[in-house]
Order: sequence, then C-alpha cells, then structure tokens
Amino acid sequence: MHEAFQFLGNFWWLLFVFGGTIGGALKGVAVANERRIERRQERFRLKQQTKVAIAQVNAQHHADEETQRRELAKAIEQHDEVDARWFSYELDPVTLLDTPMMTDMREALTADFHRAKYRADLLRPGNPETMIGNQQVQTEYREAVHAYAIAFEIAEAEAKRRRRSGFSLDEQERLVRAQRLLRLAMDEGATPQERQSAYKKAHKELDGLLVLPDRARAEIEHKIARAIGA
Repeated sequence: MHEAFQFLGNFWWLLFVFGGTIGGALKGVAVANERRIERRQERFRLKQQTKVAIAQVNAQHHADEETQRRELAKAIEQHDEVDARWFSYELDPVTLLDTPMMTDMREALTADFHRAKYRADLLRPGNPETMIGNQQVQTEYREAVHAYAIAFEIAEAEAKRRRRSGFSLDEQERLVRAQRLLRLAMDEGATPQERQSAYKKAHKELDGLLVLPDRARAEIEHKIARAIGA
C-alpha cells in the first residue's frame, strides 16, 4: 500500500492523462453494479409475484371446491328429504290407500314422479368427493334432484286432491275394506292367524286395483312371519 501511494505521489500527473478513462471505467463499473442489483431485485419481485399468484390460484381453487361441496350437500339433503316423504307412503300402505294415485303407474303424473326418482337415484354419488371438479356430473345430479322434487310435489298434490275419486264406488269400497284389513294385518295385538288371513284378504281386495310397493309388502310380510314364528 505504501508503494502504491509512493507511485501516485511520483506520477500524479498521470491522473490528468488517464483521469477521464479511469473515471469512465469507474462509472461503467458503478452502472454495471446498479444493473446487477436491479436485475436481482427484478428477479426477486418476479419470484414474489409468482408465489402470490400461485397462492391466490390455490386459495381460489380451494374456495371453488368448498362451494362445490356445499352445493352437493344441499342437493343430497334435498334428495333425502323427498325420499323420506315418499317412504312415508311406501312403508305405510294404510296411508297410501288414502291417496292410491301415488302408486298408480297408469297415471302420467305418477309415472313422471317415479321416472324422476329413478334418474335422481341413478345419478346420486356414492362418494360426493368423486364429483368435485366435474361440473357436468354435478349439474346433471342437481337438475335430476330438482326434477324429482318437483315431480313428487305435483304428483302428491294431485293424489291428495283426488283421493279415491278416480275409482268407481265399488272400487272405493274395496279400497276401504283393504285398508281396514291391512290395519288388522299390522296390528300386533291380533293373533298371527288373524293377521295372515287379513293380509290375504287385503290382497284380494286390491287385485286389479292397486299394487302395493315392494317395501310395503315386504314390511307387512316380515311382521306377520315374525309373529307366526314367535
């Protein structure tokens, strides 16, 4: 270092000769350093912006998935509610005979309701998570449940309005007798023989008029069989 200062002291005049060149070089180095700093800062900003953008996309994707789950949950809940209303008829033949149109497949509204139920049941997901991300199948299922609910409302309203009016007086009397016999068939206070006999007679009364749902028949037959075996 001492030698460097000694050199500059002896040859100070060189600064006048090469001062401009040295100054330019130093300025160039400073500019280059500034550019490198700016480039590093720009790369840092780009990285940060990318991280923020990715985070926003992930957050939006998560929000979208949560929205889909909520919408699916609503559709499944509505599906269950309509099923429960239908099962109240299907599992209670005595009530069903007050509104026999609910199982009369000759009626267009009844047939529409059962078709809508079949389609909704067919599209219902075993695991709702399998539908997340697939907007088409979600839409198809929600629309099917909506159609099922509307078809049931229309069929039930008409069935309640008409009651047994779609049947002749003789047929209405047969429905009343069948209803009374089914009450006896499900009466746990009656003997097994009385219950079994009442069920057979109810079948005869309904023959050609109305077909009880499979679940209703199975439930009655199970109760009668259990009473006989007791």
